[in-house]
Amino acid sequence: MQSDEKDEIECCSETVVHRDVVEKVNETMPDETELYDLAELFKVFGDSTRIRILFVLFEAEVCVCDLAETLHMTQSAISHQLRILKQSKLVKSRREGKSVFYSLADGHVRTIIAQGREHIEED
Repeated sequence: MQSDEKDEIECCSETVVHRDVVEKVNETMPDETELYDLAELFKVFGDSTRIRILFVLFEAEVCVCDLAETLHMTQSAISHQLRILKQSKLVKSRREGKSVFYSLADGHVRTIIAQGREHIEED
């Protein structure tokens, strides 16, 4: 299989290390724990069911019953995904009588979703 030229990664034709750039990057690089936590957060966004749930919550606060109906899934399957989203601090819940309502945890989640969507829609 032949790859397109635009898919190839271009490399330098000679090795020249730009020390000022390397030092600047090394000074601002987060520690390994923070990088690991960030990677784990983005893994949560790697599941289309969880993304679908987040899109519903982008529009409204809903209970598990509403999510199951909207996404044509079982309440058990929805609850499993909500547990992951809640552990990652992407959603929050509140109880009202016998119902538990879910919503996005904060404005950051809304921003991440909106910017991700904007990014994939670019030309």
